[in-house]
Amino acid sequence: VQVVQSGGGLVQTGGSLRLSCAISGINIALSDVSWYAQAPGNQRERIARIDYGAIKEYADFAKGRFTISRDNIERVAYLQMDNLQPDDTAVYYCHAVQHFTGEEAWGQGTQVTVTS
Repeated sequence: VQVVQSGGGLVQTGGSLRLSCAISGINIALSDVSWYAQAPGNQRERIARIDYGAIKEYADFAKGRFTISRDNIERVAYLQMDNLQPDDTAVYYCHAVQHFTGEEAWGQGTQVTVTS
């Protein structure tokens, strides 16, 4: 199982970024995909999740600003982040886990830095 992330970088306050993760080795259509953020000195926390039935969940701070989506044909999941704030600065991780088999993997992490 492999999860390869792309996107991220440096953006000003109020800007937008889109993170991507390409998932291979598991059936993405049967998988839950989540995005996590880990700020310096903090624990990794889940921002958004889309389950294999395409049901979406968001952390309160992400609602209205972040959007998780997936493309089962392209085997890619996305996190669209709008109206970014300096507190969003963190390393972002994609996680995929396939139902029924439990196979899972984490992406390598992507730095997002929001400047004021």
